[in-house]
Amino acid sequence: MIQCAYIMRMENVMTAVYNPNAPKKSANLSINSDLLLQAKELKINLSKMLEENLAETIIDQKSQQWLADNQDAISEYNLSVQKRGVFGERLRRF
Repeated sequence: MIQCAYIMRMENVMTAVYNPNAPKKSANLSINSDLLLQAKELKINLSKMLEENLAETIIDQKSQQWLADNQDAISEYNLSVQKRGVFGERLRRF
C-alpha cells in the first residue's frame, strides 16, 4: 500500500526544485539579533543556508500537496490491491 511519497535529497536532486542559474535578488528579512550574531561568529553563509532550507521546505510542501491532491486515487489503488493483489503477484517466486 502507498503510505507516503519518498523524495531523495541529494545535491543533484535538490537543484531540480529551482533554477540554480536564476539571478540573485535582494530580500529584506527580519531575524532574531542573537541568532544573527551567532551565525556571523560561526561564519554561516545565511544566503546559502536559506536557499537550501527553503528548497527543502518547498519539496516537503509540494509533496504534501501532491499527496492531498491524489489521495482519492491512492485510496482507490490501495483498495484495488487489497481486493485483487498486484499485477504478476501470482508469478513471483518469493
